[in-house]
Amino acid sequence: MDDEASIIAMAKLLLQRLGFEVEVARDGAETVKKFAAARTAGEPFDLVVLDLTVPGGMGGSEALEQLRLIDPGVKAIVSSGYSSDPVLANYRAYGFRGMVAKPYKVDDFARVLRTVLVGSRSPFPGASRHPFPGASRPPEKKA
Repeated sequence: MDDEASIIAMAKLLLQRLGFEVEVARDGAETVKKFAAARTAGEPFDLVVLDLTVPGGMGGSEALEQLRLIDPGVKAIVSSGYSSDPVLANYRAYGFRGMVAKPYKVDDFARVLRTVLVGSRSPFPGASRHPFPGASRPPEKKA
């Protein structure tokens, strides 16, 4: 999720090259809607990448709060070009499982995706501790 079309296009291409199916959104409200629809359709997202700041729209922190109402174990990565924001320094305290700074570097982005998909645990009590809740196999690659 990002409000800038150029970032969306670049991130989508990068994620596809890494083997992921990709849904894009321009703000948090659209992300929440797509996330809920995918779960209802039986094709839940394996993770979400949320831009922290969306001028005039719902940003990443608020979107994550809404996503956690739908799925308390949601795997979310925060993304921002504002390196001084306290959420980036303490992303786990805000419920995110990973952080990637913009502009994206392929190796860094891939490492964070892999870490979040394979080994991260929810920072919230009561959420599933298994990296792939309800599954005995790794998830499909979808971001």
